[in-house]
Amino acid sequence: MMQCFHFMVEPAKTLTAKIKESNKRAKKEQPLDEDQLFIVDLARDLSRVCQRSSALEHIWNLDDTWPSSLCRVFILQWASMLESKKRPMQTDGWPEIDEVKHSDAINEQEVLQAKSVILTWIKDLRAQPEQSVWPGEPVAKVLDDLQSAWRWGRAPNLQTAMELVMWTLMLQRPDKDTIPQQWLMWKQRMQKIGAISYVPQPVWDWISDAAVEVTLDLDTANPDLLITNEKKMRCGFERKDIPNYHQRFDGWWCAVGVEGFGSGRHYWEVEVGERDWRLGVAKESALRKGFKSLNTDTGYLSLRLERGSELKALTVPYTALPPGLIPRKVGVYLDYNCGQLSFYDADRHLHIYTYNESFTEKLFPLFGTVEIVRDLVIKSPAAKSQCLCPTSCIWA
Repeated sequence: MMQCFHFMVEPAKTLTAKIKESNKRAKKEQPLDEDQLFIVDLARDLSRVCQRSSALEHIWNLDDTWPSSLCRVFILQWASMLESKKRPMQTDGWPEIDEVKHSDAINEQEVLQAKSVILTWIKDLRAQPEQSVWPGEPVAKVLDDLQSAWRWGRAPNLQTAMELVMWTLMLQRPDKDTIPQQWLMWKQRMQKIGAISYVPQPVWDWISDAAVEVTLDLDTANPDLLITNEKKMRCGFERKDIPNYHQRFDGWWCAVGVEGFGSGRHYWEVEVGERDWRLGVAKESALRKGFKSLNTDTGYLSLRLERGSELKALTVPYTALPPGLIPRKVGVYLDYNCGQLSFYDADRHLHIYTYNESFTEKLFPLFGTVEIVRDLVIKSPAAKSQCLCPTSCIWA
């Protein structure tokens, strides 16, 4: 019986491989435009100089062909990065550049000027010996993970690999261990919505290494909420007769965490329902009474899902987010000192949205739901193995 099963599965694998090979040939037969060819040549120049950058071979071998719109955005973005080297660095080590334009807003003259900036930089790059630059072990691990993720379809392209190699070659500083973390913060500052379609595993490990135990503060919970083990919440059918403390929500069906954060990195995960949830943080001074909008004007940084299909960042005015970013499990990452609050799809390891702000008061994890059947569940952090060497376990 096992032999028969093997006989049936093997042809299916062969057929899948043939389909992939056929699609690859079809891509290679399609003529590339000037912007795509520019990216191909750039990938070749980068991989010639940088060690452990074999992932880029898939770009200049045309296995990973980017759409023209992505090529134009990339060209403009990195020309701006090269020009900004003369500007003062931010606290996270990356130059300040303008938020990325949508590809439809980029004109041909801008692209030509950007290519000229990159070509000037490449002239110096081509003078360097082959494989002369070591990217650092953290970057090398990320490149390996990106190549594997792309092969298995978890990463749509190798743009992140190009970005990390370009930054390594552009800076070429001896201390390269924090480049992947800096890349994450820079991407989320530059592009607030869906900046990263796949967060590399070593970077994800660094995010989740900041996991904290979050429990609901019962004294802040709306009286309509049913809360179990200070970790699960849903709406009940009757309002409980409990003291209406000044910190309690009495309008929106919300609660905050017991502990507020005034420094450091913090990460927590929440399994959400399919109907109207709210997650983020509330500033210590934020008003909790009534039905006033819980947005950036009232001291809240949050995402909200309405009617199961409308995902919004509650800025003023609100920011609509693509339906493709709606998660089943949300990862919330607060880097207080760097002024970022980011939301991720914790199952798919992709970025949803980031608030960038200079924080000046304590921030409390915020949770809200109107679901009456399924609980909104705060997940406890996974146990971590103890490491005796703090410098070597960052990318373990």
